[in-house]
Parts: sequence; C-alpha cells; structure tokens
Amino acid sequence: MTSSVQEKSAWIQRFHPSGDARTRLVCFPHAGGAATYYHPVSAALKPGIEVLAVQYPGRQDRRKEPVVRSVEELARQATAAIRPWADRPLAFFGHSMGALVAFEVARQLADEGAPPLSVIVSGRRSPTSFRDENVHRRDDQGIVAEMARLGGSDPRMFEDPEMRALLLPVIRADYEAVETYRYRPGPALPCPVLALLGESDPVASAEEARGWAEHTSGGFELRTFSGGHFYLNDHAAAVTGAVRDHIASLTG
Repeated sequence: MTSSVQEKSAWIQRFHPSGDARTRLVCFPHAGGAATYYHPVSAALKPGIEVLAVQYPGRQDRRKEPVVRSVEELARQATAAIRPWADRPLAFFGHSMGALVAFEVARQLADEGAPPLSVIVSGRRSPTSFRDENVHRRDDQGIVAEMARLGGSDPRMFEDPEMRALLLPVIRADYEAVETYRYRPGPALPCPVLALLGESDPVASAEEARGWAEHTSGGFELRTFSGGHFYLNDHAAAVTGAVRDHIASLTG
C-alpha cells in the first residue's frame, strides 16, 4: 500500500505501480532531463521491478519551482523524498549528472545504515575524475552547441524562443551543479557499483569510468556499448536487460 507521504512527494513519479514488485529502481535524470525520460524504462521493467523516476525542481510539473544549482542539495532533498519508499529494496540508476546525484543519495543512506542494493552509474566518470569545465558560463548559443555535441535532445526544441526560455535556465543550472561538484572524502559504498558507458562518450572515458571502483567495497563492473553520451537511447533493450539481470543477481 502506498503511504500518504509517498503520494504527496513531488520528487517521485511512479508510472507503473506494482504491488508485487520485489525491488524498486530509483532513476535520476541527466542535466536538463526530467522524470519522463524513464517512462520507457519503467514500462520495460514492470511488473517485477517498480521504477521510481526522480523529478528535479524547475521542469515539467515542477517548472514553477526554483532550480537547484548544487548536486549536494539535489541529493539532500531527493534523499528525504526517497526514504519513505524504502519499505522494499531499492536500487539506483543515474545517467550523467544523475549518476552523481544517485551516488550522493546512496552515500547519505549508507551513512544512515540503509544503503541501496546497488548503484548503476551511466555516462559519467567517477567522482574523483575531475575535468575543469565551464559550460554553465557560456552564452545561450554555447549551451545549445553543447547539447548538439552530446546528442539526446532534438535541436529543433531550441529554435522556438519560448522553448529556449523554458529549457535553457534549467540546463544551465544543472551544468552549474555538475561543474561545481567536488567529491568530499568518505567511506566507500558498501553496495556494488555497475558502470555503463558509451565507447565514444566525449565526457567520460573508460579509464575515468573505471575510477568508480574506488568508491565501492561491494564489487565493481564496467560494461560498454557502442555509441556516445546517449548510447542508451540506441541500446534501450540491452541496457534495461543489463539492469534487470544485475538486480536479479543481487536479489536471487
């Protein structure tokens, strides 16, 4: 049964509720992304795994709320929203910026003695693999150019002035959160970490992704796919299959 606390959370979207699911997969969006990005993942994994998609402030149904410009603050608020859903085992999945948010939420829950089953990080170098980047300081055209470089977004969205005015502040704030993030030393996660990566991802090399191994004492695996930063759009079935198999290996 869903509690009233769960029902009221603006942070969590639950596309395919499943009372029989043994595990919940909490999915964290990329920079500029929204919860609905994970609707196909939810459809693919139901009913055995119930997907909870995180909705950050400033987009879609939360578009009137102020954006959050810090990974740590996103994680702090998301953790509070996720705790009531831990009546079943939780696994985390985060793509790009979402990988960092998922990692920081997992650290908070681990500190409380309730780590997730696993953290699946996609398209993101490890927290200690630093690059000095400044996309959030570019003008609007510079941010649009970065979106085009990474793919994953229809460039026609940015041709409409109203859409640009709606999307760019959110994207800029998300890039600020990622680019100002600095890892704070602490205990390694006690749960396994599975890293997924596109072979030609311009923002994360295989070596940088292997750095996630330093942040877990529960086992690490790296799986690569052909493609770039949004490789998962072209390999949706393979990615959801990998996620399903990974969770099954932990739950029996």
